[in-house]
Amino acid sequence: MSVVIYERNLMWGVRLRNALATLGVPVSVRDHHQPEPAVVAIVNLGDAPEALAPLIQALKAQGTYVLGHAGHKEKPLHKLGNEWGCHYVATNSEIANKLPKLLAQVPALAISLPAATE
Repeated sequence: MSVVIYERNLMWGVRLRNALATLGVPVSVRDHHQPEPAVVAIVNLGDAPEALAPLIQALKAQGTYVLGHAGHKEKPLHKLGNEWGCHYVATNSEIANKLPKLLAQVPALAISLPAATE
């Protein structure tokens, strides 16, 4: 079980990696758009949009659950994330504050995570 974070923003990459590490989830942060084996991929939808559609499609084809995120005012990016096939599109606030709850929705992770809290 692992999570790959596709993130070029250093602040977000570190923040998400640390949050996942506290949950005991193996995690890696990537600043490229090459699909890697993982149970879950967290993708910043504002990061090089032209490369994201093929990345998301490739991740889904290998059976990875794709969690996209963008700012709450970036509605066009949320729409694109849904069109590109993300399993779930979250706001940055959701990803920052409710990550355990979001991950608990992933069947392959739900069994091994601590109980999600609000």
